[in-house]
Amino acid sequence: MRPPKTNGAPHNEGFSRLAPHLLAVLGVVYGDIGTSPLYAVRESFLGEHGLSLTQANILGVMSLIFWSLILVISIKYLAFVLRADNHGEGGILALMALVIQRQGITGRRRYALSALGLFGAALLYGDSMITPAISVLSAVEGLHVATPLFEPYVIPISLAILVALFLPQHRGTERIGFLFGPVVTIWFLTIGALGVVSIMKSPQVLLAIDPRYAFRFLMAHGLEGTGVIGAIFLVVTGGEALYADMGHFGKRLIRMGWFGLVLPALVLNYLGQGALLMRSPDVLPSLFFHMAPRWALYPLVLLATAATVIASQAVISGAFSLTRQAIQLGYSPRMTIQHTSPEEIGQIYVPVVNWVLLIGTIALVLAFRRSGNLANAYGVAVSTTMLVTTVLLYFVVREFWRWGALPALILIGAFLIVDMAFFGANIVKIASGGWFPLTVAAAVFAFMTTWARGRKYLSDKLREETQSVDEFLETIRKSPPVRVPGIAIYLTGNPRGIPATLQHNLAHNKVLHERVILLSVIVEEIPAVNWRERAQMEVVADGMYRIKLRYGFMQDPNVPTALLQIDFKDFKFREGTHSYFLGKETLLIGRQRASGMPRWRKELFMFMSRNSRSAALYFRIPSDRVVEFGVQLEI
Repeated sequence: MRPPKTNGAPHNEGFSRLAPHLLAVLGVVYGDIGTSPLYAVRESFLGEHGLSLTQANILGVMSLIFWSLILVISIKYLAFVLRADNHGEGGILALMALVIQRQGITGRRRYALSALGLFGAALLYGDSMITPAISVLSAVEGLHVATPLFEPYVIPISLAILVALFLPQHRGTERIGFLFGPVVTIWFLTIGALGVVSIMKSPQVLLAIDPRYAFRFLMAHGLEGTGVIGAIFLVVTGGEALYADMGHFGKRLIRMGWFGLVLPALVLNYLGQGALLMRSPDVLPSLFFHMAPRWALYPLVLLATAATVIASQAVISGAFSLTRQAIQLGYSPRMTIQHTSPEEIGQIYVPVVNWVLLIGTIALVLAFRRSGNLANAYGVAVSTTMLVTTVLLYFVVREFWRWGALPALILIGAFLIVDMAFFGANIVKIASGGWFPLTVAAAVFAFMTTWARGRKYLSDKLREETQSVDEFLETIRKSPPVRVPGIAIYLTGNPRGIPATLQHNLAHNKVLHERVILLSVIVEEIPAVNWRERAQMEVVADGMYRIKLRYGFMQDPNVPTALLQIDFKDFKFREGTHSYFLGKETLLIGRQRASGMPRWRKELFMFMSRNSRSAALYFRIPSDRVVEFGVQLEI
């Protein structure tokens, strides 16, 4: 679910006015990090590291969990990363666009930062498959505690829930979205209460707040503690969601939700799990569910399942939003994007992405079979993305906040120490599941970079063949063509010169419309462009105009609507009075290597081009108003 932007809330607004927005924040932003208690502590003691359940080890792990939440989420993300907004928008692609738009960042430096940001974004697609699988599995596994009779049905039930989650995505979440906030709020209140009851029975667990216990644990275990650090990282895996959803809610609401409810509930529950381990080490395999009294077990399993479904919905919607950004920034071919709500512009559905995520999630459940087995894959995906965010943040600190080199290095260096510790602890788990998100990211990265590189080559090639305005005007002055009534709109990616479609039309049909529009749709490296600043129009010659329509990378272009809003002197567009002329490219693989792409990239680019959504549909141009001119191009 992606609700309408609130752009934060006024500082003088009362709690009664803030409450609905806070509920939305809790339902969308914190579902991922809020379901980590289902498996994070358990995985810290299970697995190949196999920690002994001594009081020193329990206090050490609890201390590491507590300070990870403080350092990574409270300080790094909420205090600093949220400040790195791209005109109010967050997320790794928004951060990358913010960094590379800086004038001083050019050439190889720009390419390296773009590649880094793209790879970080590509990792989020793997995360969008892993989160539903690990979350739903961990919730349904709670049925083990009630009775072992459910064990053979854990996977079938999990698969049924996941299919039921993905299949109705095209309908949107508008009808049930209002339940997300209250359900997640009840979830946090419940896990916090369970933690309080457990802590009261073993209050010595509160000693873990002292960072010396974390330090002693690390000193005692050294390299052997690497696996534990990788498992502890699971408690902060929702950090990127806080940043990505900043544009929908604003910084203030996200911070209020975290410090007002989410952080206290998580800390209490984690410490409560530690207290339970001190009393009953044998409950470790199903630690979270053993915190509840017997009578509350089935309701808790149902509540946990609902919370994990909501967390999964958030990452699925995030993948849709990320895909739209990639298309707008030129890193993905055009795809079908459906808006599932007439009011909430953030709710979109991308069919191709939805089915790929569903197939990948089902494959993960069938291959790994237990939530614990998926923990390694989960840690690799998110720790790498967080590391990329920190690296990009350095350039924001230096270029936009104007910090000196030394303060910037101290700040980012401190974050990198923590990030590298988590990254190093997770990357060694490639063979035991970490390979999956890296494989998905490598495939997505190859698609993105191939598309960007191929389109740039074709754009450069078409630009070379573009006739200048002066040459064109001289041609029609020497041989004036017949002028026919109407308005002809020629779409062109080059906001200068005369597009090939106009040249072809004039060469073949020997006519020129009374009014000719050279139209370019330009996507800026900012999230949104105000509609009042959308269009720029200039006179090229008598009866010929150039229009530039500007959009942000979070906006969907609608060319007919934008044109109807233009009122230029005595010139106003009306529906049905103009035709659109578009070029249709047929790609051929040539022998020459001018594009610099190996053959496999050329084949991949051709495949993506053939399956790309047509420009007419993408720009919402009526099909009965479109004329296409074909052109063959070698790559």
